[in-house]
Amino acid sequence: MAEGPKLSHTAAIILHAIAAGYSYGFNIMEATGLPSGTIYPAVRRLERDELIRSSWEDQATADKEQRPQRKYYKVTGAGRTALKASLARYPLLEGMFRSRERV
Repeated sequence: MAEGPKLSHTAAIILHAIAAGYSYGFNIMEATGLPSGTIYPAVRRLERDELIRSSWEDQATADKEQRPQRKYYKVTGAGRTALKASLARYPLLEGMFRSRERV
């Protein structure tokens, strides 16, 4: 089994969603069905534990689309290791998301 932190089921779902390409808060909420009060504290913990990293999009992009600026999340190498361990621990998560990664 891969080494890494033992994630809660909820954290594993969120990490898996981010790895599948659901990369910003509302997008993650839509994919997982979890509320913002669950998503945002979890992504802060995942970022604190260096399993994901975040970056803000350019303000000009948000302005062009007439919406608030988005914070995008991406899985780190340590996050991929933790995800692998979590998928072994929670096997039903494996097919939960179709990848949205950009080619």
